[in-house]
Amino acid sequence: MEPALRLLLEFFSYMSLLVIGVLFSETINLPPPNPNHNVVNSSKVIGWNDHKPIAPEHFIVSKFADGLRNSRWIYSAPDGSVFLAESQASRITRFHKGKQEIFLSGLNLPFGMFILDKWFYVANSNALWRYPYKNLLAKTEPNGQKIIDLPNGGNHWTRNIIANVKGDKIYIAVGSSSNIGEYGIKREDHRANILEINPDGTGVRIYASGLRNPVGLGWAPGTDTLWTVVNERDNLGDDLVPDFLTEVKENGFYGWPYFYWGPNADPRIKAPQPELAKKSLVPSVSLGTHVAPLGLAFYQNTKGSNAFPSKYQNGAFIGQHGSWNRSTLTGYKVAFVPFKNGKASGPPEDFLTGFIADSTKSEVYGRPVGVAVLSDGSLLVADDASNILWKVTYKK
Repeated sequence: MEPALRLLLEFFSYMSLLVIGVLFSETINLPPPNPNHNVVNSSKVIGWNDHKPIAPEHFIVSKFADGLRNSRWIYSAPDGSVFLAESQASRITRFHKGKQEIFLSGLNLPFGMFILDKWFYVANSNALWRYPYKNLLAKTEPNGQKIIDLPNGGNHWTRNIIANVKGDKIYIAVGSSSNIGEYGIKREDHRANILEINPDGTGVRIYASGLRNPVGLGWAPGTDTLWTVVNERDNLGDDLVPDFLTEVKENGFYGWPYFYWGPNADPRIKAPQPELAKKSLVPSVSLGTHVAPLGLAFYQNTKGSNAFPSKYQNGAFIGQHGSWNRSTLTGYKVAFVPFKNGKASGPPEDFLTGFIADSTKSEVYGRPVGVAVLSDGSLLVADDASNILWKVTYKK
């Protein structure tokens, strides 16, 4: 390629990125905080019966599995197995070639999972364990290895994990034990953080902090940039504080418990160092207040028979478990955030809806949590309230 032509193409590529940034340079207007807000509006789960979630045109929603127990998190393994953490049942179930089996049991609120170097890693609420993963058919050995203890107890028990592309680092999402540190900041040691460790448990360090309850983790396609979805604090108002999807900057501080959405101070707690406000980062994408984003899956490298249209390629699907601290229900859906060149390129949009049965009665059919992309291009959605795994396929 001629140098002049190369420079011209690079210029237009750079300008296109600038345009995307201008089109989606999200600015949000936050209402004033209300420290007296104390709404409890928990949803009532009535089950699906003859109903099912609603997807966009040309998408088909069907049951992948039901009769489960607290189906929270999904891991789609490279060998085609699908693993489901049935957290309250303290077990992991595997689906492979039409068979369903209990893969591991006797765990402690298992959540995040993955296979790395022939080891099956499981993040329990109180520790990270690994088990030999020998082949497709054999179950793992019952005696695993504890890699590292994790802080336990309090409000947020989920522990999600992800490995980097090289496989030499593991990242662990650990939520706070409280809403705003009301039990004392000492009880938040190594919490409200994303931790980084070596696969053998050594080298523990805080990768990013001030994230009240990070859950879903994912690598933006084509990059080595980690992203997470975060549940923000309660009892500051129906429209505070926005839950978010954000790029996770190494050594970044995201405000909790003293600040939110950048330097906005929480009036209920005083920062020990006012200059912390300058360090508090603004998240990348607002998902709405009290929507409780848990699931996160990037739709990438998918060319199977059920591959979604190009608009979904490289974008992020987010399972929103739904509100309890808002006068009217919000969340209770799977949202989609488009991405381009490793960055969010537009606001969230509804993808899988219909979970709310009657908002005036706060009745819901179910509550979506984990999301995962299968090798055939379909999307799995865990519904932990109705104990169903939903499968979303695309009909060309």
